[in-house]
Amino acid sequence: MTSTNSLPDAVMRLRGLALSAGYAAAVRAAARLRLPDAFDEQTDIPTLAGAVDADRDALTRLMRSLVVHGVFAEPEPGTFAHTELSRLLREDHPRSLRHMILWATEPWTWQVWGHLDTAVRTGRGVNEEVWGDEFFSWLHKNAPESADVFNRAMTQSSQLSADVVARVLDVSGARTVADIAGGQGLVLATLLESNPELSGVLLDLPNVVAAADPRLREGGALADRARLVPGDCRAEIPVEADVYILKNILEWDDDSTVTTLRNVVKAARPGSRVVVIENLVDGSPEMRFTTAMDLLLLLNVGGRKHTRDGLVELVKQAGLEVRDVRPVGPYLHMVESVVPQG
Repeated sequence: MTSTNSLPDAVMRLRGLALSAGYAAAVRAAARLRLPDAFDEQTDIPTLAGAVDADRDALTRLMRSLVVHGVFAEPEPGTFAHTELSRLLREDHPRSLRHMILWATEPWTWQVWGHLDTAVRTGRGVNEEVWGDEFFSWLHKNAPESADVFNRAMTQSSQLSADVVARVLDVSGARTVADIAGGQGLVLATLLESNPELSGVLLDLPNVVAAADPRLREGGALADRARLVPGDCRAEIPVEADVYILKNILEWDDDSTVTTLRNVVKAARPGSRVVVIENLVDGSPEMRFTTAMDLLLLLNVGGRKHTRDGLVELVKQAGLEVRDVRPVGPYLHMVESVVPQG
């Protein structure tokens, strides 16, 4: 039974949750206005407003909201300083989250969140109901700027893990590695730089591979060992390799996940290794983020963040033999499997 003394805190927490879209909007506005990039250490409102072409009063109100959540500090009235959070929104930060923040708060997200109850009732995504088309098809046809934000967000995500993946993934004995739906190819480029004897293939949608990491494109430092293949991994994977990597992509509906893995099996030689890398619901140190992303995936593609057992079961359904499941850094898990003989 809830005590009377705990009610004020409960009221504040619930009201805060109800208005949490406002917090997200404030962080998005900071990223869109490039507030963190506008100064190095401290600034005042007149200077900041001039730098980003904003109304002084409205900017003061935005900064006040951001300070409450630790995005910027206010060491003295009207003077604002960077915090660890605000620096992560800078474009030049080595671990920048700017594009990930923009992706999570794109205009289409505000539309689909309002249909969460429908998705929970049906267990299906709502993108076709809201926008009239499958999510990624709609995104690339009707929201190219948002699609570009998505590609940049995936690259930023890979920047947080590419080095550790390259360090722990054993590619000894392999001649070719294929990064399936690998975005702009940061993980593949990192692997090729770490393994001079290795060749690589990047497969993703045509407009994605067209903007691949410059090192992989014609004239790039790794171009002679890299091949860019435009395609949809859910339709076909016309790539033969010794090692296939599928990192943070198997988050569609279960049928699409199994279909993609079966496409790998069809393309691969017996004995080829298939490495699935995901952040798991039951292995995440950041459950607020993971559970929210799980619901957003339900909304836009009818997908999910997996549990360990759930992902292993889907890998097995596709006809692969699971050999190992282990952590890769603090956020990711690696499911290693092989294409069976005969």
